[in-house]
Order: sequence, then structure tokens, then C-alpha cells
Amino acid sequence: MLVWMLRQVMASRGIWSGAALARLLKEKAGYSLSAPSISALLSGQPRQMKAETLDALCTALECTPNDLWVFTPDSHIAEGGN
Repeated sequence: MLVWMLRQVMASRGIWSGAALARLLKEKAGYSLSAPSISALLSGQPRQMKAETLDALCTALECTPNDLWVFTPDSHIAEGGN
């Protein structure tokens, strides 16, 4: 399963709020997200994401998609179950 790590990536860069993330997206990537969209990203793993949003997050946070999502095998798969 994929684990969404946005909050951890933000924290490692000293970014503690959605407003700070919005400012960083605008300043570094020239990208605007609405407050509800940022709140949704901070509230849990997104079900889908536009490539341009992912690109803006990576640009603003100076990271890669592999930093934002971490793959962890499901325990039943790792144990050989279905």
C-alpha cells in the first residue's frame, strides 16, 4: 500500500501549516491551490492527483514523488496471504 507522507515532508522542511504550504507553492512553483484542496491533501492520502499538482508539490518542497508516497507491502501479502 502507498502511505501519504506530505505532513512528514513538510515538517522536515519546517513547514507547519496549510497556509505556509500554499505560500510556498505560489512562490516556488507559481501554482495556486484553494484552501479546501490543501486541507484535503493534509487530511489524508489523496485518491487521485493531477500531475501538475504533484509537480508543484515536488518543486515547492524540493522532493520527489517517492518522498511523498512510500510503498509498504500489505501485511497479508508479505505473509503470503491473499
